[in-house]
Amino acid sequence: MKDLTETMIIVGGFFNLAFAIFHLMFWQLFRWKEDLVSLTFINRSVMQILNLCLTFVFLVMAYVSFVHRSELIQTSLGQTILAAFSLFWFLRMVEQMIFFGVKNKVSVAFTLVFLLGSVIYLVPVLPATP
Repeated sequence: MKDLTETMIIVGGFFNLAFAIFHLMFWQLFRWKEDLVSLTFINRSVMQILNLCLTFVFLVMAYVSFVHRSELIQTSLGQTILAAFSLFWFLRMVEQMIFFGVKNKVSVAFTLVFLLGSVIYLVPVLPATP
């Protein structure tokens, strides 16, 4: 079980790293330079700041997953952090359904991806079965 647990945490690290890169591409992907001009200065600034802060959170989650695997597995604090990571992705899945709905394929795909993120970090927290 330890091998599966470590593997899931490493997969989680890459998962979060991919989301960090994805979020850094928002300016190009969503044409933010042009589209955010229609927002007020405050809303435009908040949108970009929140995106950059979220990118930082993904990088921290990836770093912790890659560098502190043993502590995540073996300590109570580590288990709490893993549960928090799982809850983060679960809440993101719920928010996806609330704000984007599940009426188109892209939204459904993202909902499933966020569920996957939650499961990746939930598996190492589950009690080992003999």
